[in-house]
Order: sequence, then C-alpha cells, then structure tokens
Amino acid sequence: MANATDHLWMHFTRMASYSAGEVPTIVRGEGAYVWDAQGRRYLDGLAGLFVVNAGHGRTELAEAAAKQASELAYFPLWSYAHPKAIELAERIAALTPGDLNRIFFTTGGSEAVEAAWKLARAYFKRTGKPNKYKVISRYIAYHGTSMGALSITGLPGIKSDFEPLVPGAIKVPNTNFYRAPEHGDDPEAFGRWAADEIGRAIEREGPDTVAAVFLEPVQNSGGCFPPPPGYFERVREICDAYDVLLVSDEVICSWGRLGEYFGAVRYGYQPDIITTAKGITSGYAPLGAMIASDRLMEPFLTETGMFAHGVTFGGHPVSCAVALANLEVFAREDLVGHVRANEDAFRATLEKLYDLPIVGDVRGDGYFYGIELVKDKTTRETFTEAESERLLRGFLSTALFQAGLYCRADDRGDPVIQLAPPLIAEQQHFDEIEQILRTVLTEAWTKL
Repeated sequence: MANATDHLWMHFTRMASYSAGEVPTIVRGEGAYVWDAQGRRYLDGLAGLFVVNAGHGRTELAEAAAKQASELAYFPLWSYAHPKAIELAERIAALTPGDLNRIFFTTGGSEAVEAAWKLARAYFKRTGKPNKYKVISRYIAYHGTSMGALSITGLPGIKSDFEPLVPGAIKVPNTNFYRAPEHGDDPEAFGRWAADEIGRAIEREGPDTVAAVFLEPVQNSGGCFPPPPGYFERVREICDAYDVLLVSDEVICSWGRLGEYFGAVRYGYQPDIITTAKGITSGYAPLGAMIASDRLMEPFLTETGMFAHGVTFGGHPVSCAVALANLEVFAREDLVGHVRANEDAFRATLEKLYDLPIVGDVRGDGYFYGIELVKDKTTRETFTEAESERLLRGFLSTALFQAGLYCRADDRGDPVIQLAPPLIAEQQHFDEIEQILRTVLTEAWTKL
C-alpha cells in the first residue's frame, strides 16, 4: 500500500527507511499467526506488542464489542458509572494480590503510569507529607511516552528530543545479571545489592522527598531482566522503611505473560499500586488501569475529596466488555495455567540456540524472553554502535520478518531479540521460532 508513507505517521518508526519501499502491511490474524497484504504468513512472536495474549481471530471478543456498542457505545466514568466498568473492576479486584481493590481505568499503559505518579503525589500531599514527589526507576527501563511516564523511563535515546522533562525522576541499576557490575557470580548477592541501591538513592535524595518506586516484575527494555532471588522482598522492606510506595508496572507482565495474572504474584511481593494494560483485552480494544490499595483511596473519601484526574475514554464501555469476554477465555481455557505448563519447554527450546557463537544469554520467564547477542561469548564483548546498527536494522529485523517470524530486534541497552508469543503458543510454535532464529542468526554471524 504505497500511500502508507504519504499520510500515515507510524510510531517509533524511521519513516525515511520506507522512502524506496513498501510499508509491511498486516491484514489478518488467526491464532499465533498474522498475514500481510501479499498473503504471506508470519508467526507472531511478540503478540503484536506484548498484547494479543489470547491469540488472534477470537470472534467472541469482536462480538462482545459489537453487542456493547449497540447497547451503550460510550459514557464517561466522570461522576457516573456503567455496568461493564463495575463488573470488570470487581473481576480485577478478585484477581489482584492483597488489598489492591481500587481500579482506576485508563486507555493504555502510559496513562496508567501517569495516573500512578499523580496518585502518589496527591496521596502524600493529603497525608501531611507534601514534599514527597520524586520517583525512582531503573536504568534502561521503559514506562511510557507521556511526559511523566517518559520521565520515569530510563532510556536516554527516546527522551532527548522532549527535554526538559518532569523533575524528580531518579534512576538506579537494573537487574541484568548477565552484565552485573557487582556480585556477578552470586544471583542472591547481586539482587541484594541492586535492591539496596534503591535504598541508597532514597537516602541521597532524602526520604521525605521520595514518593514511589516504579519497577517491572521482569524489565522489558534491555531484553527481559528477571528479578534475582530475594530482590523484591528486599525492595518491599526498603519501601516500608522509608514510607515509599511500591508501584509494580505490569503493562506487559500481567494477564498471564509470566504464568500468573499478575507478575507480583509470580515473584511473591505486595505492591501498593499495579499499572496494567495490553493483555487485559488481548488488544481487541484499548484499555489500561491503575490498581491501587484501599489505603491509597482513603484520603479521597472525605466529603469534598476527589482525585482530580481522568481521561475521556478511560473505562470505555466497549473496552470493558471486551476485557470481560477476554477474561472468560482465560478462565475457560486456563491460559495462565497453559503458560506455567509450557514455560520450561519454551525456555529449553530457546536455550538450544546457545550453540551459536552469536548467542550470549537467554533470559526471561513465562512467555517473555530476551536473547542477547554478543561478538564474543567468552568475554561477553558486545557490539559497537555502528555494528549494532548494521546487525539489527541493517539485517536482522528484515531477515527475521522475511523468514516468517515477527519479533523485536532491539538495542536499547545491549543488542537483543525479544520474544513474547500469544499465550496459546505450544511446542510447534517454539520449534518454529527456534528454527527461524537459528537460520537467520547463523547467517548474521557470517556478515559481521
């Protein structure tokens, strides 16, 4: 479709790269696969964008959207409610850990993160600690693109055009054990060190100025960094000691991606807030949510109390209806249990790639993996910026797609290939992913 470059401004896209060629155009999906406008089939190794957890082509989700639109297409949650939002909030609260019972709907992940920072600030203002406004997050972590969420994000490359950003966003080390600057031979000691860096940052900034810590259960950017043993237990202790809110950013890591409805459950920690989106509807309609503990709502329950924040389409009736239908699919097919039952097989299949000289590390959990590429497995030497550009964008991204695999080849941090297939994926899909990666990475090594 040649007119795609004339009018469509694609997100995070080098538009000039299509000046002499057609934009890949996806027209259909079914199960774990998508098809382009030329009829070519691709295994969706990224679930769209960590989104289509229930798989493509679920007609019952489309039917739920159509039914709701015919009854009540839209009404805001500003001083009013509608049945689907009420029902979905109750359903979510039943799945969350602890007392995370208050559901504030948004349309996506960035808005959920934005709402969480605003709530943290407002909560402390209303509880007599007005100077607590800063947030701590990790290097290379991605938390969204709106100005507050972008400030929390730890990726310099996508921030520089928009600076100055919102003040008060502090960065600490992430949990990339493969490149651990301390305790590289002891995951538990490394986890303790990384968690304690959060405590040290709070001390440097002043505990009376820090409102929240934003952490993903498995950090996405940089290539899927799982938490080391004891990490979140120690972070929880630090947050409690300094009266700092722990925000679990689960825009990717919720709704079965890690084999539980929420990543915090997978790793056994209790957050004060969860932010979520993406898989809540499996992408069949846009929806996100900030999920807060009961105590964080208490200051807003006074006679004149109000959390002065909202978005027009947050908790859209059609999106809520789709989310409810999506959760019915999850329950009926036990998609969360399916991930738990198959995650070891997924890992084992990907680990076959360790025999390739370019594969340095395979890491992740559930159906969420990163494969780090290296020049030298022994020294863990990575690629220069020019080499990475040539490898990832000059060859891998296109070659993988042409070979029939849609995934992400990324160098936000060290060069990685990221995989997050729909939760319906089985061994045949794992094998197909491994075979395509093996062929393309073998060729890539010859081009270095």
